[in-house]
Amino acid sequence: MNITEIVKLRRSVRTFAEEKTLDENIINEIKDFLNTVSNPYGIKIEWFILDKKENKLSSPVIVGEKYYIAGKMKKIEHAEEAFGYEFEDIVLFLTSKNIGTTWIAGTMNRDKFHEAVALKEDEVMPCVSPIGYPAAKMSIRESLMRKGVGADKRLDFDDLFFLENFDTPLTSELKEKYKDIFELVRLAPSAVNRQPWRLVIKDDYIHLYESRNKGFIKDSWDIQKIDMGIALNHLTNGLKERGVKYSYSSIDPKIDSNELIYIISIKLE
Repeated sequence: MNITEIVKLRRSVRTFAEEKTLDENIINEIKDFLNTVSNPYGIKIEWFILDKKENKLSSPVIVGEKYYIAGKMKKIEHAEEAFGYEFEDIVLFLTSKNIGTTWIAGTMNRDKFHEAVALKEDEVMPCVSPIGYPAAKMSIRESLMRKGVGADKRLDFDDLFFLENFDTPLTSELKEKYKDIFELVRLAPSAVNRQPWRLVIKDDYIHLYESRNKGFIKDSWDIQKIDMGIALNHLTNGLKERGVKYSYSSIDPKIDSNELIYIISIKLE
């Protein structure tokens, strides 16, 4: 499958097939993949596959899971974006193997997860995901959760992508040129589906900004910057798949952003 097919196939899975478990071969394949992921910021993230029973892990919104993936890192600048970028690479890899995932940040027995990864005082473990084969049918709880956050809905194209500034929509020519790549960004998952990313094309750059919502900063940790890392992942994967050369830039273009927060830029080569 190509990245477009994988992104369209991915959904949040909260109900897993209890009778079908991940065998040793696939667990080892996942472990090997965890050792290959990286992020544009060069921040080291340590990844773990955790046995639910062995580590006494649980989440009240998950049914039938046997394993979790978790990651930890130092709490430094851009750590949130780096974490989101790498974790989404893992999620997309697992999706390509027909393995279900869902991002969990709050609804879990966090102390047990911290203990399982031996979390240190200067480290953070932002999110985890159960992994396993999706059940044939969603639980009632899962169906209600998806409906509650509008999981299958996305903001309109013109609400997310702009030209030169945040008041000017893309021209029809640019929409046509970038529609497939930007659709991958539009389909990215985010905390309670708030979709905080905003992209501006200016000169030879695509600039990413965060439209921050209230209630997503915990202990100076911006959860929505993890979402920005996910969006960046989808953008760069889309560029790679279509053979577009690019590089990263952190030079703020100083676009009048209406209180949006500058994240990073992609220079199109």
